[in-house]
Amino acid sequence: MSDLREPVDLTNCDREPIHQLGAIQPFGFLLAVSLDWMVTRASTNLSEFLGVEQADALGRPVSSLILPEAVHTIRNKLTTIRSSDVVERIFDIALLPDQSRFDLAVHLQENLVILEGERCQQDKRNAPSLSMRSMMSRLDQTETLEAFFREGARQARALTGFDRVMVYRFDEGGSGEVVAEAARSGIGSFLGLHYPASDIPVQARALYLRNLFRIIADVDAMPVPVLPQLDEQGQPLDLSMSVLRSVSPIHIEYLKNMGVGASLSISIVVDGKLWGLFACHHYGPRLPSAQIRSTAELFGQMFASRLESRERRLALDYETKARRIADRLLTSVADNASLLDDPAWLIEALADAVPADGIGVWINGRIALAGTGPDEKAFAALVRHLNRNAGGRIYAVDRLGETYLEIDHGAAGMLAIPISRSPRDYVVLFRQELVRTVRWGGDPHKPVEYGPNGPRLTPRKSFEAWSELVRGRSLPFTEAERRVAETIRVTLIEVVLRLTDEASMARQMANERQELLIAELNHRVRNILSLITGIIRQSQTTSVSLGDYIRQLEGRIQSLARAHDQITRDHWAPASLRQLLSAETAAYLGKNAQRFRMSGEDVLLDPQAFSTAALVFHELMTNSAKYGSLSGAGSGTVELDWHRDDEGNLRIGWREKDGPPVADPKRHGFGSTIIRRSIPYDLGGKAEVRYMKEGLEADFFIPVRYVNAVGSSPLPDVAPAGAAQSAAASVNGEPLSGLKILLVENNLIIAMDGEDILRRLGAEVTTVPSVAEAMEILADQSFDFALLDVNLGDETSFGIADRLAADGVPFVFATGYGEGIAQANSHSDAPVLQKPYTTEGITDFLARVQLPKRG
Repeated sequence: MSDLREPVDLTNCDREPIHQLGAIQPFGFLLAVSLDWMVTRASTNLSEFLGVEQADALGRPVSSLILPEAVHTIRNKLTTIRSSDVVERIFDIALLPDQSRFDLAVHLQENLVILEGERCQQDKRNAPSLSMRSMMSRLDQTETLEAFFREGARQARALTGFDRVMVYRFDEGGSGEVVAEAARSGIGSFLGLHYPASDIPVQARALYLRNLFRIIADVDAMPVPVLPQLDEQGQPLDLSMSVLRSVSPIHIEYLKNMGVGASLSISIVVDGKLWGLFACHHYGPRLPSAQIRSTAELFGQMFASRLESRERRLALDYETKARRIADRLLTSVADNASLLDDPAWLIEALADAVPADGIGVWINGRIALAGTGPDEKAFAALVRHLNRNAGGRIYAVDRLGETYLEIDHGAAGMLAIPISRSPRDYVVLFRQELVRTVRWGGDPHKPVEYGPNGPRLTPRKSFEAWSELVRGRSLPFTEAERRVAETIRVTLIEVVLRLTDEASMARQMANERQELLIAELNHRVRNILSLITGIIRQSQTTSVSLGDYIRQLEGRIQSLARAHDQITRDHWAPASLRQLLSAETAAYLGKNAQRFRMSGEDVLLDPQAFSTAALVFHELMTNSAKYGSLSGAGSGTVELDWHRDDEGNLRIGWREKDGPPVADPKRHGFGSTIIRRSIPYDLGGKAEVRYMKEGLEADFFIPVRYVNAVGSSPLPDVAPAGAAQSAAASVNGEPLSGLKILLVENNLIIAMDGEDILRRLGAEVTTVPSVAEAMEILADQSFDFALLDVNLGDETSFGIADRLAADGVPFVFATGYGEGIAQANSHSDAPVLQKPYTTEGITDFLARVQLPKRG
């Protein structure tokens, strides 16, 4: 006869509906109440607590079972509940006329109110309890994480009175390890034991993340059914957030195999993830009072908060150290480019940042290897496999043999750091096999038996230490090490790009024209990246969700990209305003483009004006689609017309109609700032925005020097200023406190970025975009220091430098072209700051330049 039983594997436990067992533990009662306060379900032990039979309670108002005053208190408590994952508690409340005192737990489950009650433990309510402040103080005094865990276990045991309290930590695969323990003498130790992921299956870990506290008062207690088991839709009651929820028979058997009579679990949630548990065991029945359990739950949350702070501080210290190493690497390679081809030097340079046993370098098909790892043939094959991954992402694995079976890798772990996109270049760190013995709490493979609980995996019958030799694995690369690798990736990319630029310029030194073109191209690329850096930094001040923030950035950057595509098709020549508007309309409105009406004879805008206009009209289009005439499926329209006045200046009018009513916003965000200030600041034009009730109106004026008729000769190309660089490093203190600084910068977004950095460093900043305005400001005000952008569009800041030198005011040139451009004037001895403006760059510069002291 064939065996028709269900196949058994580890996923049987994962599929068990532990939140729908239809029963509770007998130390309390449960009522499921509809939103109009009628009893729909009740536990069969109701008469033991409220003196009413379960069947008689169904369909009756709650107020007929308990005192009206108690119902009123429960209603008030429900007003504080904001989600179905919140359980509120009411201590020492009278439910019956005889004034019997109860502790209640209340939560919402879809369209039901779940009430759970248990008798107050009168004899324990006045027992001495630990001060939460002193408990936290003891934790804070520990110096290491190991001591922190030990103290946490000791405090939890003192609070709960359980025989054994363990701090149980999960790894990435769900397996667990006992990292700390406090236990009464004579019961042995579980410290250092590992337990497989199947011991606490997937759905149990998910439940621990929702419901942070779990008590099993007596493993021998008979479960009490909650009836009816199914509602009118045939659905069981979800007891995920229940305090009294009954226990899976498999888990009961598991605990009995360990000799445990009662257990308690407190979730440790760090950064929104289940880090681990306080796992408490007692070798007989035990039920701490509801007040003590509530205090223990609060302790678990406070412990998790302290743990999160410690882990972040350790990670920050480690990453700060690694960044210093990356900075030294950058400086060394900048002085000696041949070091990048020396893997032995790279191993030494990176050893303190990300420990490794070997390294491989692949640059333009050239290979350099050192230490433990593959040979050249295998390394080349490995690089081909890495090229299948997404470009620009680091890749870590601690079981290299399982991932790349066909390659003789010669190592067990790998961290691949791509240092370019095309061609794909890599620095790869290798770790050798870590042969170690893991002490498992019983056989981690759990032999299958058909036991008393049907065709499932029975818990392990033996909890003696089970040692297993783990082969083919390296020490895993931690999350902090991967973040450090990302820092190194950015650093090395900058090195490779710098070396590439230098090599390219060296090959073309004989041709002065080509050299200038390369410098100009480098300047423009830096400017675009500086704009993006500024947009990112300024956008993050708005109060929006992460998704909206990402969409805003994508929209603004894509708008710049579309504009850049148009002005580069003709080698940075003036580009069509109509094409700009058509591209923005097509990208944003799609099939509804007919709601955007344009009129006017096409004109060409110079590149600087074209990029500025692209951002302005992108923000106008975005705002209209979100809040204005283009929002929703209505019939609202936007009319945009433009013309050139008698002097050739371009005048543009934006009119929204038939949309929702418009009001002047109380707060102007970054997008509104772009609309109102970009054209006046960047181009010396004008912008007027009116929030009319019928729809938004805006008028813009772009000076003639940026405007060309279609078919006319373009004006001389004007290079916008700016540059790009990595994100700013953190700075301690305010080294510029009390100093008045003049910032001369002709690009609004880059100027705003520079203002923010200087003000964070303590300075009082005045910003102007042109020579004329700088001279006017200098006639009325005095400054301690000046930061001068060399290129101000169609003029330079050298005249401002002459005035400052005459007044004895120290200044520095800022440029993205290189020091030669800034110093090709009468102030060749003036210091030069490479753009873009970054906190790191400015503070590093301050360390080398003596500034005047205020006061």
